[in-house]
Amino acid sequence: MVTSAYAIQGSLPQLKAALGISQTQSEYLVTTPSFAVMIFVVLSPLLQQWFNISDKKIIMAGVTIVGLAGIVPMFANDYTAILISRLVLGAGFGLYNSQAISMISVWYEGTTRAQMLGWRAAAEQIGQACTLAIAGLILSYAGWHASFAVYLLAFVVLFFFAVRVPDDSKAQDNNVAEDDLAEELTEAEGPIKKISPVVYLLVLFAFLLVVDYVGMENRFPGLAVAIKGSSYTGSSMFLSLMLIGATLGGLFYGSINKVLGFNTVYLGLGLMAISNFLFAFANGNFAMLVIGLLLIGFPLQLVSPLIFNLLPDLAPAKRQPLVTSMVLIGFNFGAFFSPTIAEWMNRLVGRPMSGLDLAAPFPIYGVMLIVIALIIFFATRHSKQAN
Repeated sequence: MVTSAYAIQGSLPQLKAALGISQTQSEYLVTTPSFAVMIFVVLSPLLQQWFNISDKKIIMAGVTIVGLAGIVPMFANDYTAILISRLVLGAGFGLYNSQAISMISVWYEGTTRAQMLGWRAAAEQIGQACTLAIAGLILSYAGWHASFAVYLLAFVVLFFFAVRVPDDSKAQDNNVAEDDLAEELTEAEGPIKKISPVVYLLVLFAFLLVVDYVGMENRFPGLAVAIKGSSYTGSSMFLSLMLIGATLGGLFYGSINKVLGFNTVYLGLGLMAISNFLFAFANGNFAMLVIGLLLIGFPLQLVSPLIFNLLPDLAPAKRQPLVTSMVLIGFNFGAFFSPTIAEWMNRLVGRPMSGLDLAAPFPIYGVMLIVIALIIFFATRHSKQAN
């Protein structure tokens, strides 16, 4: 459920028409939860400390909020009311987002822990794909209001979590374990005294990656309707298939990185750029548009893990939680502001926010990815020559 904010992307054209809102406003219904996630990821451990709440209880509170806030649009016809409910939905996600990682780190060790964390990342993509598919199926038969019924699944998750998971607070010790691990990693390369400026570039990098990725997800339903007609409701199926590609990227990242090493970033950025150009220049060719969409998930999951892998060498051990949070905020800010930046790109090239012109930002994004790859290449080459 942690990635189910995107479950209603396939409903955006119908929401836009029913509520009489702009393309950007409709996209913010998808990305607004990311803003609340950023706030409540920080507040969650503080709330646990202030009110002495166990990990299990804070997770159950978050999932309950997701279920209740998620179904509000089933009964609402006002844009502001729906937007507020989506903000509350994000607060629910934020309450248990970090615990999804920390509890695994406490309960498992060694290779089992690494395997479980990999399964968790894959499960997020699979969960998003499933909720997208379910919401899309409901949309086809019962309309956009009913598609929000997908959030009733939160109560199913809540039941099984309440029955199966023990109530303890062991994850509170997780920061110590993570700091020890980070210290071992950094000491192997020599002591690191301060946060490298490269960290801030990685935050910007994370921001730009998600602006592109979420932007393509948001614009696809509108472009599909422009090509297939206003009655088309099959976008969710293709968005789900794209997420399967993202899942495979996460699962194969370790194997690919083992062979290519740092060159994995060039493969990822190159494939993302190709994806953007296919999506941008489809020009009414639905098959080409779909290929561009399906391609973007896999390379994103090759690049984003690399960002986190670089952090232990760019900041001292005691600053690792901070720099990790900074990168996570970069990802979430990118998701939240993606609609506005996409609108700016349309205005920059003088294209309207409708029809096939919804693809206008993506040639710019494709060129941006190539420029980033070139900057990384020449910067690393210069660094090697300097050493």
